[in-house]
Amino acid sequence: MPTKPVSAEKTPSSKWLVLVYRIPSEPTRLRATVWRRLKALGAVYLQNSAATLPHDTASERALRKLQHEILQMNGTAVLLESAVLAGEQSVLSVFQSARTDEYEEIVDRCEGFLGEVEKEYGKKHFTYAELEENEVDFNKLVSWLDKVKSRDRFGAPGREAAEAAISRCEQVLEDYAARVYAEEPEGH
Repeated sequence: MPTKPVSAEKTPSSKWLVLVYRIPSEPTRLRATVWRRLKALGAVYLQNSAATLPHDTASERALRKLQHEILQMNGTAVLLESAVLAGEQSVLSVFQSARTDEYEEIVDRCEGFLGEVEKEYGKKHFTYAELEENEVDFNKLVSWLDKVKSRDRFGAPGREAAEAAISRCEQVLEDYAARVYAEEPEGH
């Protein structure tokens, strides 16, 4: 799915942080740890072992901490502040595409959530235990959307669809809760 170009008012100051690192090949969990941390920050890879984020204080702090952790893993890491001389639209496109993919995944997971609640209706399974499980799943979706929105620095496509999917899940959960309350035995 092609991404929309970033609008002029949302274009960054053209300053980026670039973490270039190397981690020993064993144990492999170290590489996975670094990858997960970068993904959680919303960083995108320019190439193998070179990840970037738009420059801001929080990102710099997080990448400095990660750079230190990589050194503690007996790896090498350099954190650079950079301006893109040519190809910034390409970097922005990769960044936008990563956020759009995350929004699309949230929409997919919301569809799964709605399917699970629908199964409960089909089985006429209206219990507090199921309601609690569904609430936990819903809260995870909301938390995930909040994290993606915090990484979405330039208004990536897909945000509105993800927010609408969360709203639909919330309404279905409320309807399910009402049914659980209606099915509650008298005196309990």
